[in-house]
Amino acid sequence: MKTKHKEVSTLKIAAVYIGTIVGAGFASGQEVLQFFSFFGLTGMLALGVSTVLFIFFGLIIIELGRRLAADSHREVIQYAGGRWLGKAIDGVITFFLFGALTAMAAGAGAIFKEQFGLPYLLGSFVMVAATMLVVLVGIHGVINAISFVAPVLLVSVLGLSLATILTKPIDPAAISQWADAGRAPVPFWILSAVIYVSYNLVLGVSVLAPLGRLAGSPKTVQKGAIYGGLGLGIGALAINIALLANVPAVSDYEVPMVYIAALFSPVIRAGYSIVLLAEVFTTAVGSLYGFIERITDQGKPAFRWLVIGSGIVALAASQFGFANLVRTMYPVAGYAGLLMLGGLLLGYAKERLVAQPAFKRKRS
Repeated sequence: MKTKHKEVSTLKIAAVYIGTIVGAGFASGQEVLQFFSFFGLTGMLALGVSTVLFIFFGLIIIELGRRLAADSHREVIQYAGGRWLGKAIDGVITFFLFGALTAMAAGAGAIFKEQFGLPYLLGSFVMVAATMLVVLVGIHGVINAISFVAPVLLVSVLGLSLATILTKPIDPAAISQWADAGRAPVPFWILSAVIYVSYNLVLGVSVLAPLGRLAGSPKTVQKGAIYGGLGLGIGALAINIALLANVPAVSDYEVPMVYIAALFSPVIRAGYSIVLLAEVFTTAVGSLYGFIERITDQGKPAFRWLVIGSGIVALAASQFGFANLVRTMYPVAGYAGLLMLGGLLLGYAKERLVAQPAFKRKRS
């Protein structure tokens, strides 16, 4: 029998959704730069497509998690994709959850080195250690950590972007000269939007699925998914505008948004760096929790040792470099994640288009 949990609100669902997806790549500007900014003004259209997809697929994942009373992403993926496809998708998700933890550790190292002049390895170590401590607390520790930081990030991103727009408007001619789709990891803007959503949901489903179990009603889930998807779209749009206003210089930095913050003052740079580290932390927490929960249940003796062992391996792998990980691992995760989006579409069609009675939610 499952333990009865306190239901989460619409705003908490939205905050957790945003906080799970954003992380080192998003808040640093590196993801937006590579998947949208390199397309110039056309990248704005790609951002619109990705926002709609975030709402649609986020709603499917969280609602299935609610009705299946999911403990991890496995229940949702196996229901949506079926026995064989579900297993393949499950394997992809589990593998890339560990990859995301590695990327977040690398992101922390890059921030420590570029912004504070501290050793790269120290930043990675601090991030991994803090992540392990929170994951050992369990799902409520994960949700509280993520939902607390997300609103702070959005306010920071929007504030910095607004200040950029007011002081340095976009120059379409400069953007046109700088833009080059050939530098993007995915060379077509609409496919880039899909891959962006795909790999982010591959990394986010491990938290979004069990989050649904804590939601009280379909209406709460629906509003939470809509607000969360819109928040992600607006945040990415704000970052993209700030980046395009500062081309070509931004493409020379691993953490371009902190470079933009530094243009205003050292205090703003330091403040944004701290917020960015907090967002790196929330994604690392979600990734490590999802990875370990898929392998074993919390409370079992192996849980603690797997958390520690995974953290040590991720720390070692993070030394490959943040920008390198974003450019190589994320697109691969996105292409592999198309299997997951396809499985979710099958699950959606199975319930909406085929005359099949919807299952009842499991009792807590």
